Amino acid sequence: MNTRASEYPVVRLKSKADRRIRQGHPWAFSNEIEMDETARGLPPGVPVRLETANGKALGIFLFNRHPLIAARRISRDPTAVVDVAFLEGRLRRALALREALVGVPFYRLVHAEADGLPGTIIDRFGDKLVLQINTAGMEGLQPQLLEALDRVLAPRHILLRNDTPARELEGLSQYTEVLRGTFSGSLEVQENGTRYFADSGEGQKTGWFYDQRENRAFVEQLVRGAGLKRVIDLYSFSGGFGIQAALGGAEEVTLLDRSTAALDLARQAAEANGVTGRCQFRKSDAFAALEHLARKGAPHDLVIADPPAFVKAKKDLPQGLRAYRKLARLASGQVAAEGYLVICSCSHHVERARFAEQVHRGIEDCGRKARVLRTAGAAPDHPLHPGLPESEYLKAMVLALD
Repeated sequence: MNTRASEYPVVRLKSKADRRIRQGHPWAFSNEIEMDETARGLPPGVPVRLETANGKALGIFLFNRHPLIAARRISRDPTAVVDVAFLEGRLRRALALREALVGVPFYRLVHAEADGLPGTIIDRFGDKLVLQINTAGMEGLQPQLLEALDRVLAPRHILLRNDTPARELEGLSQYTEVLRGTFSGSLEVQENGTRYFADSGEGQKTGWFYDQRENRAFVEQLVRGAGLKRVIDLYSFSGGFGIQAALGGAEEVTLLDRSTAALDLARQAAEANGVTGRCQFRKSDAFAALEHLARKGAPHDLVIADPPAFVKAKKDLPQGLRAYRKLARLASGQVAAEGYLVICSCSHHVERARFAEQVHRGIEDCGRKARVLRTAGAAPDHPLHPGLPESEYLKAMVLALD
């Protein structure tokens, strides 16, 4: 039996709690919702028609009364029915954008709210898809989502990486499950004409960070154009920036990471791209390595620092800002005269201006002067929802140091 929009339960906001949503924000918080008997009795994740206190419809939302973010908009149309055809439409729109912007079938296919599927990430690796569903609403729609994916892409392999702590806020368990095909060994990634390898089962997030695609391409262009010879990638992960630098002509590239597994994937990429002789791999903490290099006194033409998030919660912000300043100071000390620094933050709690301020202070602490050559965010397959400016998580800066 087909569901009709009129059959969705109605949930209402409290008086004067609708302004932000009317202005485009896709969430309603639990303290904004009239938690009456109907709302309290709804199962987590159920689609509802959200209305203002005086009964004006705001759209279809996925409702879960337990977390702070209690309602997530999936459609502005209050008559919409969230079924397989609806999800297929969202996926086809997302696919058309990626095919136009990226070309090769290696990209983030769905980026949560920005692509109209709240809390849902889908990364594509050729005929393999890695999904991450972080909300109860989309968890409940998983069968329809999988059917829609079959209609749009018919993927041969599907992996669920539902192992993020964010799921616990929604009352969901963490797990990883192969739904179709196999995911043994590493996944090949094609990016900027370069071959990389990812671990979709054990690696971070879905195994690869497509968001840095354009920034990695810029690094190769910089290395090639400026004739840079010595490069160090302090948080190399699977080799994204470092391999790109080697392909740009750098003669000595040090890829440094705390993870043995990540460095093994970087070695695999170096071999696949024919740059093994230019690369050396070192397992170490970045701060410890920088302290050691400061004593050694062997500067690099380019230092790349793309760390994991230093600020995972608002309470960590002061400590995290100090860490970015320290990283900028130590990294700048390893940049040769007239060399370059690439430094990034993926902490969404750190605003772009505050990150730039800490980088500037760190460089000044080192006694260096700098010019900002490039500031950038995530690649276009990670679109930003205009009503969620806080979702602008990635900040990348490229600086020329005197």
